Amino acid sequence: MLSIIEQIKQGKLWDFHGGIHPAENKDLSNKSPIVNAGIPQELVLPLKQHIGSKGDIIVAVGDKVQKGQPLTQGDIAMCVPVHAPTSGTITAIEQRTTAHPSGLSDLCIVIAPDQQDTWCDKTTYADYEDRDPAELIDAIRLNGIAGLGGAGFPTARKLQGGLGNVDILIINAAECEPYITADDRLMRDYAEEVIEGVRILRHIISPKLTIIGIEDNKPEAIKALEQHVKEDDNILIRVVPTKYPSGSSKQLVKILTGREVPSQSRSTSVGVIMQNVGTAFAIKRAIIDGEPLIERVVTLTGEAFKERGNVFAMLGTPIAYLLDKFGYKADKKHPRVIIGGSLMGFTLPHSNVPITKMTNCILAPKRKELPLHTYEMACIRCSACADVCPSSLLPQQLQWYAKDQNYEKCEEYNLQDCIECGACAYVCPSEIPLVQYYRQAKAEIWARSQDEINAERARQRFEAKQARMDRDKAERENRFKKAAETRREEMAKTGGDDAVAAAIARVKAKQAAAQSEKPEVKPAVAAAIAAAKAKQAASAQGATSETLPDNSEMAKLREERKRQARERKAEKEAGESTASASSNDSKKDAVAAAIARAKAKKAQKAPVADSVVENAEVDPKKAAIAAAVARAKAKKEAQQAQSEVTSEPVAETEAVDPKKAAVAAAVTRAKARKAAQQAEAQSESTSEPAAETGAVDPKKAAVAAAVARAKARKAAQQAEAQSEVTPEPVAETETVDPKKAAVAAAVARAKARKAAQQAEAQSEVTPKPVAETEDVDPKKAAVAAAVARAKARKAAQQAEAQSETTPEPVAETEAVDPKKAAVAAAVARAKARKAAQQAAKEQQNIEED
Repeated sequence: MLSIIEQIKQGKLWDFHGGIHPAENKDLSNKSPIVNAGIPQELVLPLKQHIGSKGDIIVAVGDKVQKGQPLTQGDIAMCVPVHAPTSGTITAIEQRTTAHPSGLSDLCIVIAPDQQDTWCDKTTYADYEDRDPAELIDAIRLNGIAGLGGAGFPTARKLQGGLGNVDILIINAAECEPYITADDRLMRDYAEEVIEGVRILRHIISPKLTIIGIEDNKPEAIKALEQHVKEDDNILIRVVPTKYPSGSSKQLVKILTGREVPSQSRSTSVGVIMQNVGTAFAIKRAIIDGEPLIERVVTLTGEAFKERGNVFAMLGTPIAYLLDKFGYKADKKHPRVIIGGSLMGFTLPHSNVPITKMTNCILAPKRKELPLHTYEMACIRCSACADVCPSSLLPQQLQWYAKDQNYEKCEEYNLQDCIECGACAYVCPSEIPLVQYYRQAKAEIWARSQDEINAERARQRFEAKQARMDRDKAERENRFKKAAETRREEMAKTGGDDAVAAAIARVKAKQAAAQSEKPEVKPAVAAAIAAAKAKQAASAQGATSETLPDNSEMAKLREERKRQARERKAEKEAGESTASASSNDSKKDAVAAAIARAKAKKAQKAPVADSVVENAEVDPKKAAIAAAVARAKAKKEAQQAQSEVTSEPVAETEAVDPKKAAVAAAVTRAKARKAAQQAEAQSESTSEPAAETGAVDPKKAAVAAAVARAKARKAAQQAEAQSEVTPEPVAETETVDPKKAAVAAAVARAKARKAAQQAEAQSEVTPKPVAETEDVDPKKAAVAAAVARAKARKAAQQAEAQSETTPEPVAETEAVDPKKAAVAAAVARAKARKAAQQAAKEQQNIEED
């Protein structure tokens, strides 16, 4: 039986499952040779233009760069650096929209070309046959070469995985995607460089057989390659039937070798490594010419282009620049620009997207050329998608699970084996965009797998940290234990004690000494503390009274204070009894004073009436009525005051609140002052003759003035005598009982009101006429009376002002101090006596004059 290599050499080919034959439309762009697209005004270079990780930026904004200078760097195999396509200045490092189906933005380096196209220093390997394969692989990586077939897998990483593991090298030149002719024109125009790149790959891989697989629809390219292949190159050119997607890696391996690549595996697992034609060309430029991957061949096709063909476009060239330069005329109703072919490509969100290493075609079709899918319809289960799937999958089931976001089922049905060729969507009669569902599901599965990988990595780091901490703790404990044992052994050898044990003993001794020492206290404090402790112990254990301390001295002091308090109380009661006795004697004097006032008022009514009605006689009836009305008003006011006072409880069973008593006293004083002012105002209005035109009885006026003066002197003397007899508790050692003070004040007010009422009644009923034999000048008598009244008013106003300025505890938050209240009352009484004495002296002086 012949081996696989022998069968291949004999020209045997195999076939894969499914596949379609869409319209190729390659004649639109493969008729003219490749041209240079030129240098645009701005280049936008995404950091990630391949499968793998991004490199680290090694330039900054404002830096001057030269053509071929690296802009990023990385130390891992999956990191491919990016180089400057031309000389210029770095103007920005920012987010820009990239060529991706998502239309998302990524970090990009923006260069403003200086149009000089100045190269940097190059590193060439013209003698690559004498170089080690590892050195050449590293040079390929540093020159930023990735797969140019569309996948963008790092070439250096793929070559490292194939060293010593593969026996067949396949160069993919099928280019089965409709509209795309980049590889076709590259093989036609640069066949010699392509073959030289294949020789470099052969030197690195050292395969047993090298095959160039190319479809039969590229006869010119086949002839160009055959012209440059030598017999000692051991390179076979195999022409395969045109069938989509024969250019896919797994399908081309099956066609050329008959080997099946396992699910979720690469071709290297079956001893085959595959590289694209464009990748071989880029490897030749990097190794022989020292030029990194800074440009690639791009197909510009579609009926919307006026000039169609293939161009060498610098990486980072905006697509809008190519559209403008090659005569793009957008469809008015449905303008579209597609990156890639009609089956595997995707529509761009806008034209300000740069060319990358994976961009092989820009398709600008018209609406009639490539109709749009109007809307998605329901699946009719025709199984056409399953019949054409080159990976032998079930596209209908995968679409259901992807749409339902059941990603576990998608993985179970081998979604990762889908090459996204678009054959299923091409034949679907319901126009379901199956590939879009698969791409979204793949992205979500990949994101979840990355999260799981990160979580597992974090768990491993955490466990490693915990193990390290436990290990360090154990080592530390062992170290301490060993040090203690060593110390004990040394102390035992020297005959001394353990230093640590001695230190611990010293610390314990200090603590015991500190607890035993007690601070020095005073004898009184010590006695109090001892008494408190003894009392607490007696109450807790039921001790007898014999264990209590001797408090005889304190008991004697308390008895002495109680005795003094009883003596002061007895003196106070004696003073109150004396005052009550003297109050009875003063009743008659009060009655006499009231009679004198009534007579004076009666004597003064006649001049007032004469002042109101000039030259007229006084009507006795009206005068009597006016006097009766005045007396009735006075009686009513006195009764109201008495009712307010008598409504207060004289003797209560509960304690009297000092605050309330003070408030009641203040209210009573205010009402009394108001009534006195009203009565005084009324007496002034009726007693002062404004203009006298009639005769005044001089005898009656003189008698009234004399009686008033005598009564006033007598009342002042009695008040002074009473104040001198009554003891004043100015400074007491004990607290005054508020109940008794309130009761005494109420009794005194009641007696005073009763005496005033009796005197008024007596003066109204029994007026005593006094007769004088001498004539008195009526004008002088009136003046003297007016002066006496003014003095009395002034004294009353001063006393009232003084009482108002004294703060009264109407509403306080704390209890009233009885001692301070007694002192304030004594001071007020002293001031009142002094004012009365001054008034009496002034009155006496007036009478003597």
